[in-house]
Amino acid sequence: MNILFFLTPKVDVAYIYDTFSLRQVLEKMEYHKYSCIPVINEKGKYVGTITEGDLLWGLKKRGDLNLKGAEEVPITSFKRRADYTPVRVDSDMEDLLDKAMRQNFVPVIDDQKNFIGIVTRRDIMQYICSSGTKEQQKV
Repeated sequence: MNILFFLTPKVDVAYIYDTFSLRQVLEKMEYHKYSCIPVINEKGKYVGTITEGDLLWGLKKRGDLNLKGAEEVPITSFKRRADYTPVRVDSDMEDLLDKAMRQNFVPVIDDQKNFIGIVTRRDIMQYICSSGTKEQQKV
């Protein structure tokens, strides 16, 4: 099985640029109802992920912050606890499944480290469940 079978392409994924302000990130995460979002740079390279927890801990350290002030706070000033580890598009399924067990989604990059999309844990589980159903129907 090829990783591309499960890929949600970049064009269909919400992500942020590492040049975004805190306010831009908050609004994008709220709009898409994401608790974690991929971060890429202006050249399209995968940088990491930022989570609601990263934002909350960063806000706690800042103390006094309002929504207007959030426009001036670069997202790069927030410490990221742990980034979701990407897989290369030519990785094997075992590597993808290993990462998907620990992450809600797995970022997919090409050989130049360009972000090309994600594979969600949900998509993998749906495939496994539907495959199991088909196997049961054969019996």
